[in-house]
Amino acid sequence: MAIQRMDNVGIVVEDMDAAIAFFMELGMELEGRAEVEGLFADQCTGLDGVRCDIAMVRTPDGHSRLELAKYRSPAAIGAGPRNRPHNILGTHRVMFAVDDIEDTVARLRPHGAELVGEIARFEDSYLLCYLRGPEGIIVGLAEQLS
Repeated sequence: MAIQRMDNVGIVVEDMDAAIAFFMELGMELEGRAEVEGLFADQCTGLDGVRCDIAMVRTPDGHSRLELAKYRSPAAIGAGPRNRPHNILGTHRVMFAVDDIEDTVARLRPHGAELVGEIARFEDSYLLCYLRGPEGIIVGLAEQLS
């Protein structure tokens, strides 16, 4: 049996409001916020005493979602420096297609976004860049040229 779809990508954050503001500025829509706790949360995560605030944000087309999670208990564990390089195992990025890459970068800068490298051109097809958002999350942007 094949999967039906990819439902969401989960990202653990410390500052929920900053993360929501960042992704909403990118153009995502807040689908909802909730608190998650109880036996099902403990069983699913393999943790004890889970109490977690979540926010679901979705792309305007409704096909992709991010689940932002702020753990109240047990406390989130830092996995090392936040400015990790792009090629570290197990860590990668979320990529979004945008209409205007330079405008998008400019709008995200007040929300703490910093380019990892620079905006690069891939042949005559795309402008691409990676930027670091809240919590050190690497976000990729792609503008199709043709």
